[in-house]
Amino acid sequence: MAAVIMLAGHAFHSFTQQELRDRGPYVFSQFLGGMPPAIFLFLVGVTLSFLMDSRERQGLSSGRRVWAALRRAGYLFGIAFLFRIQLWLFGLPHSPWTDLLRVDILNSMGLAVAVMSVMAVFQTADRVRLCAALGVVIAGASPLISQLDWSRVHPLIKGYLTPDALSFGFFPWAAFVAFGMSAGSVIRLLRGDQMERAVQWAALLGIGLVLSGQYFANLPYSVYAKSEFWLDSPWQILIKLGAILLVLAFAFLWSGQAAARKWSWIRQFGTTSLLVYWVHVELIYGRWLWFWKENLSIGETTLAGLALIALMLLLSIARTQWKNRRAWSLASGWVWLLARKAPEN
Repeated sequence: MAAVIMLAGHAFHSFTQQELRDRGPYVFSQFLGGMPPAIFLFLVGVTLSFLMDSRERQGLSSGRRVWAALRRAGYLFGIAFLFRIQLWLFGLPHSPWTDLLRVDILNSMGLAVAVMSVMAVFQTADRVRLCAALGVVIAGASPLISQLDWSRVHPLIKGYLTPDALSFGFFPWAAFVAFGMSAGSVIRLLRGDQMERAVQWAALLGIGLVLSGQYFANLPYSVYAKSEFWLDSPWQILIKLGAILLVLAFAFLWSGQAAARKWSWIRQFGTTSLLVYWVHVELIYGRWLWFWKENLSIGETTLAGLALIALMLLLSIARTQWKNRRAWSLASGWVWLLARKAPEN
């Protein structure tokens, strides 16, 4: 679902005419478009908690569990830099070298996972509370981080740490990774027959976070000297977290009931989300569709977004089929080798 929303939001962001960007459809597309990064970061936290829990069950020492988490961070950093290098090369000769240092969401994931790796020293039950508290601290500290004087700090370090409209700094985006680790730890502690009740509580918690976050955000006074809602407000983080929990509950119900026994085009996107993200960013923001950039009406942009979703779906299916054929070929090769050696044994 996050991948589909991302594709639609980026299509509107790239193709809609400038004079139409104060209209309802564009504003709504960008409002929804702010959710996919938070969802992706939350899910990274969920899978990181799964990794830590599995290593704990294997009996690995705390040091080796931390090292496993750091390896995950290294993988994310590697993918992030490869992504930036590819965009820079395809943009030559018009892409400045500073584009290589831009802090995108993959960079944010890498830093957050590296910092959160210390949570591996704790047991899964402890991570539920500690990571939830850590998420609150990161969200709550974000306006304070914005108010610090960063003029003497290198722009690269500032980009990785501070709230900024053009990058994904540790504050506040890493809060979603921490919250995801807390949620993932809860999932690992539950039995199968407890999941449905837990998801119901998650939906209720999500509603509470959305309503309370909206209430406190609209108060005429604040504990912070300065805070921008769409940039560093803790209430915005809690509202998005509430929305994520509601989406999580819906996805659990939909996947378990409506789409349990049949192929799902939305679920297909989830299996290749990194590939879809990589290719569509180059396609939309690169030079390939220059004739559509900021040149389409709302209706035309909608059609372009639908075409983009269909194209990325075909790419996702092709990737899955190629992977399955490769796995089948490898399996067939092993069977053939074993069959040849059988008479000798």
